[in-house]
Amino acid sequence: MRYRLDVVSPSVGEVVTFAGGWLVDRVMAGWDVTVLIDGPQDLRPLEILGVGTQDLEGALEMWADRPHPQTVAVAAALFSADARVRQGVLNALDHGLTEVTLWGEHWPEELDDTVGSVHHQLSAAARAFKAQALAAIEHPVAVGNAETFRRGVMARPSVAADLIPAG
Repeated sequence: MRYRLDVVSPSVGEVVTFAGGWLVDRVMAGWDVTVLIDGPQDLRPLEILGVGTQDLEGALEMWADRPHPQTVAVAAALFSADARVRQGVLNALDHGLTEVTLWGEHWPEELDDTVGSVHHQLSAAARAFKAQALAAIEHPVAVGNAETFRRGVMARPSVAADLIPAG
């Protein structure tokens, strides 16, 4: 059985910028990573990262019928903007069976008590692939050694040892 990570984002650029290196490392560790993205966008940067893609709208409509992933990663802005995404995240946090990871600049205040800060140390390969994906979205910036997220507390231990509590 391969572990699954579903990534929910409004844009390719946001996924690459905030989580690109982590996704590369998960793919290299054997995970099936699928980015659920809204609308027609240039998917080449996600191909560079080695992740699959699926239409966000279609995935949200069939969410109850999809096999549940071990991890869901969500853009914090989309959590605030889309009631369906928000409800899915809250349900996952309530049940504690799926790791919930969020990224972004504006954290939803209602999650302050249920999510803690974590970071992922990027491998050299992750930094290289993220740099190429950033160049493909015409956002060439220096790639740091780590990416920072917020992760929900789970009722059972996470299958992922790559996210380390920050602070």
